[in-house]
Amino acid sequence: MKKKVAIQGIAGSYHDIAARNYYEGEEIEIIPCNTFREVIATIKKDPSVVGLMAIENTIAGSLLQNHELIRESGLSVTGEYKLRISHSLVALPGTSIHEITEVNSHPIALMQCADFLDTLPNAKVVEKEDTAMSARWISENQLKGHAAICGKLAAKIYNMEVLAEGIETNKRNFTRFLSIADRWIADEILRGVDKNKASLVFALPHTSGSLSKVLSVLSFYDMNLSKIQSLPIIGREWEYLFYVDLTFTDMIRYKQALDAIRPLTKDLKILGEYAEGRQSV
Repeated sequence: MKKKVAIQGIAGSYHDIAARNYYEGEEIEIIPCNTFREVIATIKKDPSVVGLMAIENTIAGSLLQNHELIRESGLSVTGEYKLRISHSLVALPGTSIHEITEVNSHPIALMQCADFLDTLPNAKVVEKEDTAMSARWISENQLKGHAAICGKLAAKIYNMEVLAEGIETNKRNFTRFLSIADRWIADEILRGVDKNKASLVFALPHTSGSLSKVLSVLSFYDMNLSKIQSLPIIGREWEYLFYVDLTFTDMIRYKQALDAIRPLTKDLKILGEYAEGRQSV
């Protein structure tokens, strides 16, 4: 039976590439969604569906709304994958790069390729909602003189020609994706997995040193803090939720660390305990 994977975006998008890589060796069926909220709704409607959602990029930073969506959903994080983002300039077959008068893509992709775009002074840069959608739109409408910035997979799917590849300014451009699932399904997925990473969220009282106390306890128990992200709690001025990723080598010490910080925090929630993900090259 094919594994059904909900993603934000269409075939050829970076979410699609990440899903194919993450579930390499498995037969999967991609369920394209227009928004990340729709990804969550799709899984809730059919718990057999799993999801893959971008959570942060090494250049653009965190996708703050996705932290909140996962917390509010009640779904579990079951894994992660770090995809090397390599952008290409693609156009209709037979197009010369000197004929390009307009470049379309997602605003983040355009920002990441700013130096390359400076070499096309006669091309108008137009923001679109998605990288792969830009390629599909140009292909379907046979828009001569238009180019899209997207991945090579999108060029292949939509019969576009790659005019230039590796056009991102910073080659250390990675996006981290989280796999998410219904909590019951997550237990099955994670059975037998050697867990060494956890994603937590908690609130702290608005008192002096509240965060440093928690961090000191985590350090005492040899927890490696790989990420911390704060978000304001709406309706509670100057109070924040803290999203924390930990890596550890000893599950017992990890559980002890949780017990130790629980009295220091409010609304401590484990979003997922899973194996640290691999990184594409």
